[in-house]
Order: sequence, then C-alpha cells, then structure tokens
Amino acid sequence: MSIPNNRGPLPPSSMNLHGAVDLSALKARADAARNAQQGGTPAAAAPPADQGPGAVNAAAGSPYVVEVTEQSFPQLVQLSSQVPVIVDLRAGWSEESARVTAVLEAVTVEHDGRLLLAKVDVETQPQIAQAFQAQTVPTVVAVLKGQPVPLFEGALPEAQIRSFIDELLKVAGSNGVSGSLREGADGEEAAPEEPPLPPLHQAAFDAIEAGDYLSAAAAYRQALAEQPADAEAKAGLAQVELMQRLKEVDAETIRQRAADEPDSAESQLAVADLDLSGGHVEDAFARIISFIGRTAGEPREAARVRLIDLFDVVGIADPRVAKARGALARALF
Repeated sequence: MSIPNNRGPLPPSSMNLHGAVDLSALKARADAARNAQQGGTPAAAAPPADQGPGAVNAAAGSPYVVEVTEQSFPQLVQLSSQVPVIVDLRAGWSEESARVTAVLEAVTVEHDGRLLLAKVDVETQPQIAQAFQAQTVPTVVAVLKGQPVPLFEGALPEAQIRSFIDELLKVAGSNGVSGSLREGADGEEAAPEEPPLPPLHQAAFDAIEAGDYLSAAAAYRQALAEQPADAEAKAGLAQVELMQRLKEVDAETIRQRAADEPDSAESQLAVADLDLSGGHVEDAFARIISFIGRTAGEPREAARVRLIDLFDVVGIADPRVAKARGALARALF
C-alpha cells in the first residue's frame, strides 16, 4: 500500500554517498522541539552518541535494533559515521513489512555491532518517511556518514536482502565506515578494522571527499588499467563520471533542451543522468533505449555506451538492469 505524500520515488540503488535527501531538517525539528519545552516537563532528549545504541533501544532484544522517533533520529545519523545505519520504514499493518523486518533483524544480530537497524513506523513518524521520499512500505534505506544510501523497496527474498546488506558493508568499508558498536554497547572489545583500501581506490575516495571527481576518475581508470577485472573500480568510475556530469547543472534547462532537441544524443543523455540520479531508474533506461531504437551511427553508439555505464551505477544485480538489457538487445537487433 502507498504512503500518501507529494514526494518523488526513492533514489536508485547506486549506493553512493551523494543522495538527494536532506536529513538536516529532521535534526533541526528535533532540536526545536526540545528547546521549545519550557516551564513544563521537558521532552525526552536522545542520549548522547557515546552511550551506545542500547541507550536508544525502545524494544527488547538486540541493542543493535532500535525503534526510532523524529527526536532520536539525529543521534543515529551521528552513529552512521561509525557503522552503517539501516533504516527500515515499515507499518504495523503490513505483512510484507513484518517479513522484511524479521530478515533485517536477523542479519543485524549476526553482524554483532557492525550494523545498526533503525525501525521506523511510518504512521507515527511520517516526517522520517517523507525525508527519505518513501512512497511504499516496506522501504529500506541506509545512512552512511550522514548521507542516504537507497537499498530496496518491497518484500524481497531473504537471499536478495542479504545481498543488498553485503554490498552496503562493502560500500561502507570503501568509505571508511568500518567500525563496531560492540564496545560502546556492552564493553566488549571492538571488532578489528577492515583492511585498508588499495592505494588507487583510497586515492579515488579521497578525491571524491574533496569534490575532485576528475582526479577520482583518473585513479579508478589507473586501477582498471592495472586490474581490468576490478569490478569495484569499474562501478566507482561510472559513479564519479555521473557525479561530474551532474555537477552544477541546471535541471530545468537540461529538460527543456531535451524537449526541444529530441534527436540530440547529448540532450537526451543529460536528462537520463538527471532521471537516474533522482531515482527514476526505469525512466532513464527507457529514454536511452528509445533513442537508440530511433537513431543510428555515432549518436546511437554514444547512447549505448552511456547506458552500459548507468547499468554499472545502478548495479548489475538490480532486476531493472536485467530488464533494460533485454530491451537494449531488442533495440539493437
């Protein structure tokens, strides 16, 4: 069932740290609510982050599975610089939500402090659902270093959910989020840190953090020159190239140009980039495939190459990529 709101769909499962969701508004409202409590019983404030996730756990069981309110959510955003925070946007009436939550809880417990599961009841906490632009339940998103990382929507099979979490942990490690909550939660020694990134991957990550996408792309290209089968470098290159293309663009101008120039590869591909970055993955793929089907020569090849790059951004395991590959084959042949 849909969650009524006026937001667009969730961004794609590209798992980069440059999502379009602004989580700062949640923190601002939570701070304002606490500051407004004067002369009466103060609102309960979330405990400081150094008390560990057990301090905000509103449910029995694992200290790494917490019930979240708008007021406590900012603390979890802070914890996302230490471990990935999985946000489970769910509803009590939804059987699909219950199945997904059960899997997420099991996976979180198994990882013993390397993940934090934040369960959000969208009916009692609609502001959080709106912040993540969620339109259905269940919707599962992650937060890394304060930035949203879209995962999936709907009740997926357990194996596929576990695959998403495995990929999330890889992305977290490559972005320096590889800590553990064990020590803060129960006094146990923290889990050993993940091994360092390969030098070129680290150079690319440092360049991304600095906003230097050209240098990041150069590092990934060098990594691919040395290891052509490096899938993470290939995906990273596709992502930073997309970031570079979207840097300081004017969306309205690009969309108007595409409407005026339906046969321009540059204009159509620019809109496809915008669509994908905004979560309209299937729209982006369909636009490029339609262009390929009605053109020829160099523009057609440029569109084909761009589409393959966007497949890498979304992830080759994504079912939308498999569907688009079939449509691409039909358009080409």
